[in-house]
Amino acid sequence: MSRPETSPATITLAFDTSAAHCAAALLLPGRVLLRREEMAKGQAERLMPLLEELLAEAGIGWRDLTRIAVGTGPGNFTGIRIAVAAARGLALGLGIPAIGVTRLEALAHGLPRPLTVVEDARRGEIYLQRFLEESADPARLVPAGTRLPGGALTGSAAGPGGLSPAMPLAEAMARIGAARAPGPRPAPFYLRGADAAPPADPPPVILDA
Repeated sequence: MSRPETSPATITLAFDTSAAHCAAALLLPGRVLLRREEMAKGQAERLMPLLEELLAEAGIGWRDLTRIAVGTGPGNFTGIRIAVAAARGLALGLGIPAIGVTRLEALAHGLPRPLTVVEDARRGEIYLQRFLEESADPARLVPAGTRLPGGALTGSAAGPGGLSPAMPLAEAMARIGAARAPGPRPAPFYLRGADAAPPADPPPVILDA
């Protein structure tokens, strides 16, 4: 198989496991390849094989990548950690930047501004973030009955008048990651604590002399 001609500055692999899915996008010069599999669990086992299948479809290898973009949430606590840990490991091993992209900014990407993203956070709450032409207000976790700003809405809790996303979530993450200047390592973006706290480490055993 002949390898596609690519620019070393434009090959971005993005992936997201912040919800009940395993989604990925490979942004190449002039085209984008997408994969998305719905799954309530098993993302940790499925993510790397899915990414390898996507690279094989494009006819490239890991060393051809120049950037990683990863969904940092908000969303499922465990799912976010899976993707962020994978992105950090890949970036370290390949010597390339990893760019964190929130689910909210990915949903807003490519849509007209001003725009408010309204995502169902369950438990009678919503994630809300307002995007302006050149800036964005901080993301918030608010009660579901909170009065929304006027203007365009998008997201799963936007209602029947809400705008559909401009592109698949993973593709938006890839495009944002390709354009963003590298910064600190990606970290989970939580607006709510974990459902269950991890067990505390047991105290050290003190041996008598």
